[in-house]
Amino acid sequence: SAMDGYAVRIHDSEYYHVKGELQAGDGQDVTLRKGDAVRIFTGAPVPNDANAVVIQEKTTIKEKELEVHDEVTVQSNIRPKGEQIQKGEMALGKGISLTPAAIGFLTTIGITDVSVYQKPSIGIIATGNELAEAGTELKHGQIYESNSLMLRTALVSSGYTDNETFKVPDDFNSTRNLLEEVLKSKDVVLITGGISVGDYDFVGKALQELKVSQLFYKVKQKPGKPLFFGKKNDTYIFALPGNPAAALSCFYIYVQRCLRRIEGCLNFEPFTVDATSLSEYSSKGDRAQFLKADYQNGKVKILEGQSSSMLHSFAVSNALVYLSADKNKVEKGDIVQLLLTT
Repeated sequence: SAMDGYAVRIHDSEYYHVKGELQAGDGQDVTLRKGDAVRIFTGAPVPNDANAVVIQEKTTIKEKELEVHDEVTVQSNIRPKGEQIQKGEMALGKGISLTPAAIGFLTTIGITDVSVYQKPSIGIIATGNELAEAGTELKHGQIYESNSLMLRTALVSSGYTDNETFKVPDDFNSTRNLLEEVLKSKDVVLITGGISVGDYDFVGKALQELKVSQLFYKVKQKPGKPLFFGKKNDTYIFALPGNPAAALSCFYIYVQRCLRRIEGCLNFEPFTVDATSLSEYSSKGDRAQFLKADYQNGKVKILEGQSSSMLHSFAVSNALVYLSADKNKVEKGDIVQLLLTT
């Protein structure tokens, strides 16, 4: 029954004789003849002989005689068996995420075990001689290493808890040896820094020597141009820029989508919206741009501090404004596309 009321077997009169009561969970069946009714509650099984449920607000009852004040139609307020899915049909296909709704649906039809993809194990490697651990005293020329913790937090917030961080100095042998070990034990490797062409950027050379297949290297975008993506056997490798904002931008644009595909999710797309710009912005160049921004109620403000090294503006943002390579100017009131990050 879809409603509280009376299950009836329709006849030519507005009066019915009430024979009893059915609550949700009752296993009994009640035999009804034409002109009979039974008190029924939402979720209770409708008697086999009943062909309608009349909501209680449309009735008056005196002792066991029921008067119906509305026209009764066959099957009204009855949820038929199998209305969601028929026996033998596919309940959920391959690649569907087990969202709360999906888990609830499977449970309603009695399915308690399903085959799933395993979440990928992920290694995060931070490279650089200049990196010091947060909480220690900085020496001259050092900076605090933030990328590994930042990426680990982004992974955990996206549901990827099987991750491990590593640090390596700017030394070829150390970089190569660590990469070789991590590639053997992880499904995905995220490397920050060392992928450019400086004298002390050894990641590219190490990946080449380890026979990692390059799928692409360098993207016509800002920030995140020196992005590398490759594969060795069944392990995927992202070499991200060392600048923190560039690394995090690439995580949201590329890494997150790749992880969803690896775990079998075929219908994942980053959440994008259109919004009205509250800001003016202009730049030079011919690269696509992803600008840190604050999005509220259909409007977006492009933030100050767009440098790829600046995390403060990222920390107070919740979106990236996307500008294509042929668009380097935004006026107030323009409609722009956003990638939501929180």
